[in-house]
Amino acid sequence: MDKVVIGMSGGVDSAVAASILLEKGFEVEAVFMKNWEDESEFCTSASDYNDALQVCDRLNIRLHSVNFTRKYWDRVFESFLEEHKKGRTPNPDILCNTEIKFREFLNYALDLGASKIATGHYVRRTSVGEKVILKKGIDERKDQSYFLYGLNQKQISDSIFPLGDFTKEKVRLKAKELGFYNYNKKDSVGICFIGKRNFKDFIKRYLPLEPGSMKTTNGDFVGEHDGLMYYTIGQRKGLGIGGGFSELSEPWYVVGKDLTNNELIVCQGRSNSALYHRYVQCSELNWIAGSPPSKRGLSAKVRYRSKDKSCTIISLDNDKIGLEFKEPCFGLTPGQSVVLYDQEICLGGAVIDTYYNE
Repeated sequence: MDKVVIGMSGGVDSAVAASILLEKGFEVEAVFMKNWEDESEFCTSASDYNDALQVCDRLNIRLHSVNFTRKYWDRVFESFLEEHKKGRTPNPDILCNTEIKFREFLNYALDLGASKIATGHYVRRTSVGEKVILKKGIDERKDQSYFLYGLNQKQISDSIFPLGDFTKEKVRLKAKELGFYNYNKKDSVGICFIGKRNFKDFIKRYLPLEPGSMKTTNGDFVGEHDGLMYYTIGQRKGLGIGGGFSELSEPWYVVGKDLTNNELIVCQGRSNSALYHRYVQCSELNWIAGSPPSKRGLSAKVRYRSKDKSCTIISLDNDKIGLEFKEPCFGLTPGQSVVLYDQEICLGGAVIDTYYNE
């Protein structure tokens, strides 16, 4: 009987995933990963561990606990801070998957004697010949392939994703039928180490405030900002631009950052052309198959939950890629990832460096 070690977060997804593995006849053990240490009211690690323990007791499986906080700080959080210093908007959850969950946790599980690991991600794994393929989960609203584009062949082949063919509603129903106390537990949202706290209050503990001017694309002054790291391209809320700067009643949006002069560039109206671009240049490219696809016409997600956009590969150079979108994309953001697909297949992705129009 193959031994599978599942990452048990205390949430409903990993709980149901564990039950499915048992139903399929695997020998199952679980690991609770502590990736962040914080004594504040916003840290849910203790309650999450108790929820994980209740699930494991009900399933009669062993629960291990491992502390990856040092590795998380070194490999994920420090990168997160450095990216913000550069005026970019990183996605640490993607890096957490490649560096912690599918590297450190995978190695830890293999040391426990596991043949594979499992997680509660809503994705599917299949094979074509000797290659393993990562596909979107069938629940389009919960598909998490965007966050796993940085994985390689070994990481995927060593992993099982029991929830790929489930909808969230079916997962909650199954959890309730199994008598899990967490069957109706809310999904975690946002960046894991920030949780429900205010982003600005959190980040200023690590990066100093650097106030500056807010200016329009024409160079007109419209207000002050607290620091470029607190804003992202396409952001509308929280700008605090009052009346009197324009005859238009439309909301203001962040359209760029001038790091040299510490200026936040804004424009008015979501339809403003300054917010839309057809071309991106990206780096840190990863192909899940280990090499690029033969076809150049693909689709892409430019943010999690965004609709797929038709695009064409226009340049490839080692870990760099250039893309042209069929239609201009709203709010392309340096530091965010573009993830490439061939229909349901997640091919890989890269991190946005620059965006432009012809």
